[in-house]
Amino acid sequence: MKIDIDTYKEILDTLTRNKSRSFLTGFGVFWGVFMLVALIGGGKGLKEKLSNNFEGFATNSAMVFAQTTTKPYAGYRKGRQWDMVYKDVDRLKAQVPELDVVSPMLSKWGGNVVFGDKKSSCSVKGLLPDYARVETPQLFYGRYLNQMDMQQRRKVCVLGKKVYKTLFPGGGDPCGELVRIDSIYYHVVGVDYSSGNMSINGNAEESVVIPITLMQQAYNMGDQVHLICATAKPGVTMSQISQHMREVVARAHAVDPTDEKAITIFNTEVMFGMVDSLFSGVNFLIWLVGIGTLLAGAIGVSNIMMVTVRERTTEIGIRRAIGATPRMILSQIITESIILTAVAGMSGILFAVFILQMIQVGNTTDGIVSAHFQVGFWTAAGAVVLLSVLGVLAGLAPAARAMSIKPVDAMRDE
Repeated sequence: MKIDIDTYKEILDTLTRNKSRSFLTGFGVFWGVFMLVALIGGGKGLKEKLSNNFEGFATNSAMVFAQTTTKPYAGYRKGRQWDMVYKDVDRLKAQVPELDVVSPMLSKWGGNVVFGDKKSSCSVKGLLPDYARVETPQLFYGRYLNQMDMQQRRKVCVLGKKVYKTLFPGGGDPCGELVRIDSIYYHVVGVDYSSGNMSINGNAEESVVIPITLMQQAYNMGDQVHLICATAKPGVTMSQISQHMREVVARAHAVDPTDEKAITIFNTEVMFGMVDSLFSGVNFLIWLVGIGTLLAGAIGVSNIMMVTVRERTTEIGIRRAIGATPRMILSQIITESIILTAVAGMSGILFAVFILQMIQVGNTTDGIVSAHFQVGFWTAAGAVVLLSVLGVLAGLAPAARAMSIKPVDAMRDE
């Protein structure tokens, strides 16, 4: 059959238009999948990065500390200064059986630690060994404090990460070395690499931990306690027992038990709950935006397939006339829809994974990844399944139209 130049140009122009529409529709699916996967990975990484600020902290813990009274009580005026004492620890252990760990803390800010010609500013914390169950240390070298350190008032210390790097820029195990803090020499027994940004009387990276019994004696602090850290037993929330804890301490110091500012209890359980609620909302928004964009892309695929079916009316009619069954026509249209959706969707997944990997590399410090922005295998697999389903759904309407074409009408259309 002879085809003149005008007919050839018309066929080429039709193919070019189809390719352009297919590209634009595929881009819609590509962008939808990219948005969904990138938002899921980004949300996951952001949550992990925020959670790293609370790294090592028990989720059912609370910090109790004394402040100026705001209510008059038992003959005392408001505005009275008072301090907690070591015996308050025993009171809480005895009278609040729901508590698991009750650990006191002493703190001193503005100190300096010296090793050789190196000097670093730091905060000094006096702690008990069981404080490790409230804020878990990440020991890079050595050990944490133990009971023998307490009993014998050993002059030992555990260095924070920044303090260690300042005093020992060349690295290496500093355990056994002598460092000086405020004219007192201490043996280094460990290095804590905790990197959380929770500042409980000083950031862990910039702190030096010594036995609390030694700190009471070295700094003449007597029986005073700056902070009491506590964790609840499994199945008990700190919100349930916070008021009971306040009442126990208040009775011993003639403070109004309803004066929440005088006896402040910082409940980490509430803080962690707020973070979880925040990211539950973020995840819902991510899925809403991602799936909405995907559906828009699927509708675009359906439209382009509908146009394709209309333009191929004669071809479909001829195929029906020479023996093609409706099932064959249906299979062809749906297969084309799935292929268009799958190719665009998989490209979107790969591009999103690449972008997330670049972000993750940018969040690596000292060879340690601070937050993982990648999506999991099953998330990616779920996206592929969703793409396949959308491809089938996108091809149903065009396929139904193709099946309804009668050979005679198709010939007449030509």
